[in-house]
Amino acid sequence: MARSLLKLLKDRGLTLVTAESCTAGLLGKTITDVPGASAVYLGGWIVYSNDMKWRQLGVPKTMLSRYGAVSEPVALKLAAEALRRSGADLSVAITGIAGPEGGTRDKPIGTVWIAVGHREAPPPLPPARSNGTPPIASAAWRFRFRGNRAAIRRSAALYALGLVRSAARGKSIGRPAVAAAPRIS
Repeated sequence: MARSLLKLLKDRGLTLVTAESCTAGLLGKTITDVPGASAVYLGGWIVYSNDMKWRQLGVPKTMLSRYGAVSEPVALKLAAEALRRSGADLSVAITGIAGPEGGTRDKPIGTVWIAVGHREAPPPLPPARSNGTPPIASAAWRFRFRGNRAAIRRSAALYALGLVRSAARGKSIGRPAVAAAPRIS
């Protein structure tokens, strides 16, 4: 899946950046396992702790305390800030609970939020009125992956690749439904 995504990004002249929490670099590793990934993959952040989310990608402490690290607002903020700080065309952020500890009734083990951000074309404004920075659009999906820690992390990385591929193809990444993901072995 990573190989086909990288080919699509290259064909479309797009670049990608990642922000990972519960996958702790697994997505970046999966991407860079493909020779030539550096043509489109700029790099990423591993922001495992709340402190790193705040320090590296500017997730407000108030957001973290109000919604928790595993939430739609945090996933969206991670994707938007990774995109903004990197200059990439597309971003993907993953935050979740891989277990075996940390789950709650509202956020059981296997709960993962994946957000995709992309730069939109700038609005048709005269150059004097535009700051030249295209706006960022993003959407987030909540999944409930099953399996052990490794399976949850692997599922999150694979689903993230698929969501980025959809965005790169130009498919709408508007407000998605909450998804119950199947187990991937």
